[in-house]
Amino acid sequence: MTLAGWLLVSLGAFAVAYAVYSRIVARLFGLNAATKTPAHEHHDGANFVPTPRFYLLSQHFSAISAAGPIAGPILAALAFGWKPAILWIVLGCIFIGALHDFSALVGSMRHGACSVAELMRKYLNGRTWAAFSFYIWLALVYVIIAFTDITARAFVEDLDVTVPGSGERLLIRGAGVAASSMLYLFLGVAMGLFVKIFKPRLWTTTLIFVPLVAAAVALGPMLPLHWVADGPIPSLYWSYAILLYCGVASMLPVWLLLQPRGYLGGFFLYVTLLGGVLGLVLENPAAEWPGYLGFTSAQGQPLVPFLFITIACGACSGFHGLVCSGTTSKQIDREPDARVVGYGGMLLEGVVALLALACVMWLAADSPVAKQNPDKIFGYGVGTFLSRLGVPLTFAVSFGMLAFATFVYDTLDVCTRLGRYLFQEFTGLRGRAGALAGTVVTLALPLVAVSQTATDAGGRIIPAYKVIWPLFGTSNQLLAALTLLGLLLWLVRTNKPRILRFIVGIPMIFMSGITLSALVLQIKDAKATNLLLTVAVTLLVLSLWILAEALLALLIRRQTAPLRAQ
Repeated sequence: MTLAGWLLVSLGAFAVAYAVYSRIVARLFGLNAATKTPAHEHHDGANFVPTPRFYLLSQHFSAISAAGPIAGPILAALAFGWKPAILWIVLGCIFIGALHDFSALVGSMRHGACSVAELMRKYLNGRTWAAFSFYIWLALVYVIIAFTDITARAFVEDLDVTVPGSGERLLIRGAGVAASSMLYLFLGVAMGLFVKIFKPRLWTTTLIFVPLVAAAVALGPMLPLHWVADGPIPSLYWSYAILLYCGVASMLPVWLLLQPRGYLGGFFLYVTLLGGVLGLVLENPAAEWPGYLGFTSAQGQPLVPFLFITIACGACSGFHGLVCSGTTSKQIDREPDARVVGYGGMLLEGVVALLALACVMWLAADSPVAKQNPDKIFGYGVGTFLSRLGVPLTFAVSFGMLAFATFVYDTLDVCTRLGRYLFQEFTGLRGRAGALAGTVVTLALPLVAVSQTATDAGGRIIPAYKVIWPLFGTSNQLLAALTLLGLLLWLVRTNKPRILRFIVGIPMIFMSGITLSALVLQIKDAKATNLLLTVAVTLLVLSLWILAEALLALLIRRQTAPLRAQ
């Protein structure tokens, strides 16, 4: 089967899952269009804002689709081959990832748009809630640190490769990508003001502003922003600027930047996906990259469990539960909209993962492109697929690289806002003062961390956060397992249908087993640094503690009163 054939079969499986499986799960949850959602109950015009489902879907999709669904599948294919990767992406998205997102969104929506940690407090106990809240907050801070550095480096590093076959040199300047990104953010604010003042129909707004995003891609390389710092971190100035943006963006009303920027980002990503898939189908190349490279990678990691934690967000992401229960649950207009936004949003991320995987599948085993970083592999692959539709190759690759930056950018300010929400929920601080305090505390550690460096085993200077980067996928998958655990506690304590508890419980058990085994193997790794060992042991102890407390609570079946009618 050709690469296009594999892709179409996978997309067909997603379509069937959405039409059939998601409808069954939605019926089991009893979604009711007449029920008043938190967006209406607490409508404040800033954080709680009822939002049309397709407008919200674009914003939600752009928020959850960060670097993970791109980098994860690419790294997994390079390590183990594309066949096990595509199998896990499809099955994982349908039965675990999309279910996790949808359930987290509904669970939060049914409890006043509270966080997943708050569910632990309601259905377990306060000490578990405190520990889980702290873990979530640290996870958000780590995402901010890592994605700030990834984005900043994309703004100063160039892609310079020779196109196979033609011998043409392709040079994409990071400074041009930076300029396009700044124009993109400006368009988000302009769109927010336009919608607020003139209240146009959505199609009118779309026709005006979506083409302007394409114009931003074209103008960026003509107006490059060269901003390079002296010293070991050339992208440091950009990191500071991005963190400043995150702080400002997290404090603004959602209508001014979060919603319009997310909508534009979502459409931009839709175009990327549609164009990439169409170009790939028209080209219909053979899958030249090896389908299976063996059970053990070149780094000595076994396929099970490392395939799952490497692909991570491409099949299931704990971070999505934070977005669902943080910003998205505060904007759901009608309960049935949760199926489109929660389940459908994750399937769209699965398409991103499939397209990223295709960017490796079509490469020859000795291709020099395969030695590039994942963002460059994705940008080159998507750009090449788009060029099959008649788009100039240089513009197409620039478009693909900006798509990667957009995936990450849209996640950064959402992470900051989520960290602020969690801080306010934990401390009880309300109002603008509480919001400002939460934002400052959330960004303080990233502000320090982005300027720190370390030395790897080869003596190269690397960003300090990369010392524990091997734990990123594990911690993210562990967060998904613990989120599913909190949801299971809710379902059991409120006597929801047994089949629904089974549908949520089995993925929880699977994800717990995968993450715990991965943590044990990472702890046993003799090459692990002291910092990595410390973090890994902490995660292991924390997860075992929460799992033990939850198991005991489920066995005892103590009765607790829910926050509201469930």
